[in-house]
Formats: sequence, structure tokens, C-alpha cells
Amino acid sequence: MLAAGHDGPGIGDFVDTCDKESPKFVRMTRIAVVGHVEWVDFIPLDRLPEEGQIAHADGAITRAAGGGGVAAAVLAEQGAEVDFFCALGRDADGEAAAAQLTEHGIRLNVAWREQPTRRAVTLLTGAGERTIVTIGERLEPRASDRLPWERLDGADGAYFTAGDAAALRLTRARARVLVASPRARGALADSDTAIDALVFSAADDDEREWAGRLAGRAALLVATEGGAGGRWWGASEGSWRAAAPPGPPRDSYGCGDSFAAGFTLGLSRGHSVNEAAALGARLGALCVTRVGAP
Repeated sequence: MLAAGHDGPGIGDFVDTCDKESPKFVRMTRIAVVGHVEWVDFIPLDRLPEEGQIAHADGAITRAAGGGGVAAAVLAEQGAEVDFFCALGRDADGEAAAAQLTEHGIRLNVAWREQPTRRAVTLLTGAGERTIVTIGERLEPRASDRLPWERLDGADGAYFTAGDAAALRLTRARARVLVASPRARGALADSDTAIDALVFSAADDDEREWAGRLAGRAALLVATEGGAGGRWWGASEGSWRAAAPPGPPRDSYGCGDSFAAGFTLGLSRGHSVNEAAALGARLGALCVTRVGAP
């Protein structure tokens, strides 16, 4: 069962577990991430300051993050061959973000902009809860950017968090599996492109609303529910349990994108939806034990 209007391979091609001994599992899985980057300061605090107060932090770390950046780093850590298509400002933050992502083993395909790289401040409190303040315009790759889009040809899968409608269509045409985030709402709203799975947070009212709008174009709707696990419906239906974190919770930033990265990787490797969700849950649980994006 495919989403309406999709004439390429889709969820119907991988709802069942395929043979893990197949030769295609010998080579490295190729995944493309099309999305956004934010240069983020992670600041641990005992508690959030009240209005007018001054808060003191003993330390902070700065990382290249954002939905696309987190997913690309997680996928690279899992041994995937990752092409990351993004846009960065031609400034010190953009250069630092590019260097940090490249150090993760990610092949970075950057559309350089004259606008500043988007920044963010993430305040960490208690058992790892995060409060995020973004600063500036989110920069997104466009199909018209002179990027090596041909590297999408034959990709096992793609995760799309930001870009224009033309970039979404281009990704759909070239990648075998396409997973998207509601944060790509501009591209999703301006296109009738079908996607294999939309991963969203059930706790986020805005993301739930967008999932409802896209129900006819996504073969699977995949709702994460934090510590309760999550569920999916569409071409198939089911649920998964949350994985136990391998350490104490420290920072929930990036857990949803870590799940989405694992879910995309699982489907791209030909795993069942249930297996892909289980992999996503394990990577989300690992993320919560870290401070800052991976």
C-alpha cells in the first residue's frame, strides 16, 4: 500500500522483514539527510530563572545541532554512509558547524548563504529536560542550489527536515525510502509529494496538526510518545515500547530526531516497521544520556 500518487518503491516494499543474509546487507547503507543546522549553546542549570533573575551556569558546550544535524550525526555513528544537504551562513558559526559535522564522518553538501547561521540556546534542568530558544532565520537547502544532488541517486533512504518543495520532490524521486518531519512544513505544504513515513511527537500540538493534514500523503504516520514508546498506523499498524536508557537521563535534546534517524535507517536496511521503531527507540534512549547533540 503506497501513499496516493507515489509510483516509486514505498512502504509496501518493506513492511515485512526481509532476509538479513541478503548480499545488500554487506555494503554500507547510504542515507541522505536534507535539512537544517543550528549552532547551539547547551547550558546546564539547577532550575530555570524566574523573570528578572540572574542564573549562573558552571559550564556550557556548543554543538552543531538542529533536526538535520542531529540525525546526520546519529546515522554516521551507526555506520551509515551519510550525505547531508544543508544551508549555512558564511560566518564563523557556519564554518565551525561544517567542521564539526565533517569530523563525525558526514559528507557535507553545503549551500552557503549571506544570512547568518541560525543559533539556539538550550537550557538543561532537572533530569535532562530542555528549554530551547532559537535565534534568527532557519536556513534551508533549495533544489536550485548548486549542490551534488546526483548523490541522492540510489540512496537507500532519506530523512527530510527542511528544504523547499522542489528539493522534497527531488529527494522523493531519487531515494528508495523517504521519511519526513513536520518541521519541513513549508515543503510539505507547497507540494503533493508522497512520503513513506512522517515521524512526529504526539505531545506537540503543532506536529499533531500537521500529521493530520498529511495523513493522505504519508504511507505511515509514526507518533512518538516519550517514555510510553509510540505507535504507527497507515499501511500497517502497531506500537513499540520505549527502550531503557543505558545511563541516567541528562538531556532530552535531539531524542526525537535520534528516533527518526534510527527509524529511517531501519527501513532503509529493509527491516520491518516494528524493527525500525525498536532501533529508533534504542537510539532515542541513548541520546537522553548525553549532554548536547551527538
